[in-house]
Amino acid sequence: MTVNKPKLDLALFFRALADRTRLRLLNLIGDREVCVCFFVEILGTNQPKISRHLAYLRRAGIVKARREGKWMHYRVADPADPTAKRFLEEVRNWLYQDETMKKDRMRLESICCAAQPPSRLRNAPLPSRSTVVEINSN
Repeated sequence: MTVNKPKLDLALFFRALADRTRLRLLNLIGDREVCVCFFVEILGTNQPKISRHLAYLRRAGIVKARREGKWMHYRVADPADPTAKRFLEEVRNWLYQDETMKKDRMRLESICCAAQPPSRLRNAPLPSRSTVVEINSN
């Protein structure tokens, strides 16, 4: 029995990667799982805007989400399409080399490792490499 994989929407995939905020989010996720609250702090924008961008990345199959209590965590997804997967890896490598993106990652690290994190992040779950049950994007 063969299982049909969902067909990749190329236009959606490339539109998702054509926005600076979404690229910054993808960069911050890196190889771990990050709570939305950290994106809000680092990007200096409001939670609804961050959530809209993350939803766009989910629809494009670029990130996956899971809920833990009131917290939403995001991580990079492996696209089923091998060409899309390779392309996403190259984009992520490119982001890793970019100086502005490096500053965002350094800010995330400094906030995560701070002895006194910002008050709105004191109870937030730290970024991790854990994986649990995913939330369907449909």
